[in-house]
Amino acid sequence: MAVFRRGYQRYDGPLTGPGTRFMAIPRFAWSKILSQRFVVILLVLSLFWPLLCAGFIYVSNHADLLPNIGGMDASMAKLLEINGKFFAVFMNVQSTFAILLAAIAGPGLVAPDLANNALPLYFARPMSRWTYIGARMMVLFGILSLVTLVPGLFVFGMQASLASTSWLQANWWLGQGLVLGFVLYIAMVSLVALTCSAYVKWRVVAGALVLAFFFVLAGAAQMINQILRVEWGSLLNPGFAIYTVWCALLGVEPVEDAPGAWDCFAVILVMLGGLLAVLLRKLRPVEVVS
Repeated sequence: MAVFRRGYQRYDGPLTGPGTRFMAIPRFAWSKILSQRFVVILLVLSLFWPLLCAGFIYVSNHADLLPNIGGMDASMAKLLEINGKFFAVFMNVQSTFAILLAAIAGPGLVAPDLANNALPLYFARPMSRWTYIGARMMVLFGILSLVTLVPGLFVFGMQASLASTSWLQANWWLGQGLVLGFVLYIAMVSLVALTCSAYVKWRVVAGALVLAFFFVLAGAAQMINQILRVEWGSLLNPGFAIYTVWCALLGVEPVEDAPGAWDCFAVILVMLGGLLAVLLRKLRPVEVVS
């Protein structure tokens, strides 16, 4: 049929719901990210620490099988105890894999849409900037959960199943703190990755900026503390701030002579607000210059 005979016809088929439209972007992005070799390698490497923690939990709950258990002193029994400190160390190690994974997977989420002027195509559909950001955040949330929330819930569930019912009744809040702490951390890492992807077109440079946000700021915070002989410089360290919040959620004693959990939480909220404002400023499909 000739082109001029093909007139416009309105689509009369079934319409998808808002939730289905929202998940269209993550569904295709997940398949693309998981096809990358480095992402798969990093996901496999991130399983070793949870497996070691699972083995430690098994030994801790079966201490009666150890030889010479009768001579085990109180320090050894305390070492095998599963408490908030154990989960804080677990979260701290897994957070490193989350940063590396965000540095690899995050830069390719927003930069291609900006480089190819694809934002008008997104926003011409029933999708706002908030929906677009939420969809991209969902992509990173799903990927980063594979190295944070999923193994964390596995470790906590294993401890809850092997320990007595009294332990779960007395320590259920550890699971709550683990989930809340990881959700807050994923939100921060995802916003950092999306902001770097929006402002840098080269994936390698954007990935380096993601790493610099955490490691360079940590060095700068330590330098401020040493030069000015203060402790508030630690607030500029995102890793220290989030770890302090984790300690508060897990009932672990914070670092002495350091900013408190509420101060760190306030700084994290300011960082999240600043990153979100910068990202919204960049995601403009059409900019009118007067």
